[in-house]
Order: sequence, then structure tokens, then C-alpha cells
Amino acid sequence: MSIEEGMDAPAFELPASGGRSVSLAAMKGQPFVLYFYPKADTSGCTKEACDFQEALPALQGLGLAVIGVSPDPMKPIEKFAEKYGLAFPLASDAEKTVAQAYGTWVEKSMYGRTYMGMERSTFLIDRDGRVAKVWRKVKVPGHAKAVMEAAKALG
Repeated sequence: MSIEEGMDAPAFELPASGGRSVSLAAMKGQPFVLYFYPKADTSGCTKEACDFQEALPALQGLGLAVIGVSPDPMKPIEKFAEKYGLAFPLASDAEKTVAQAYGTWVEKSMYGRTYMGMERSTFLIDRDGRVAKVWRKVKVPGHAKAVMEAAKALG
């Protein structure tokens, strides 16, 4: 299933870092960034998380929250969040149900072999729970800045 701009965001509820829980229902009335990343504490994912952490004060200034989602179990997620001082929740989608709902659990290929994995993707969800913007196959450099520009346009 492919999530398009203007669609209702698929509902989710996941355990998150710092003993938190994140859900679409709890975010009602608040715009937020929902980003999917392949694996905690790997170079690209660390850079992306740190870029969002750096952009967090500006994003919060626009009224936005940030939620990161990976297929990792909670333990490595907690370690990752602590190691880099990530204030926003990192959620565990170990069953990959949310990733499947958002179309980010996809077939990938490396060195000629195919496997299932998380596509680095970001969704900007508006205060009505609708998908305002979608980024697929995200390249990390400059991504948090691009998300911030799109968030400003939400108004």
C-alpha cells in the first residue's frame, strides 16, 4: 500500500524510548514528523536522528513533534536514544505492522541479493491526521532542513 499526500495517516500505537508510548490518536490536533529508519546506532540513522534532534527546537517552535520508528526491539532503541541524547520518542515497530501500513517495509537489494528492510522515509502529518508531505528513499544530508521548510508551509 502506498501512502499519498492528502490521505488520512494510518493509525498506530507503539512503545517508545523513555518509557513512552506513541500513537496517532494521542497526536490528534498536533502536526508531527513521523520518520522511519532502518537500524538504531548505524551511521546514516545516527546522522538522521542527530539532525532531527538539532532541528527539534525550531520544529517545536512551529508546533511540531518528531517521532522516529525502526524495527529494532526497545533495548537497542533505548541505548541509541541515551547515547545521543535524543529527546524525541523513538518507537519500536518490531512486528513491522506500522511500517507495512505506511509502505516503508519494502524489498531491498544489496550485492545482488534481495531482502526485506525498512526504507528510510518521512511523513509530515498535519493536525487533522492527514499526510501533508511524503519523502521516500531519504538521503540524510539536508533532510531535516527540507522537513522544516515543508513544516513552515503547514502554517
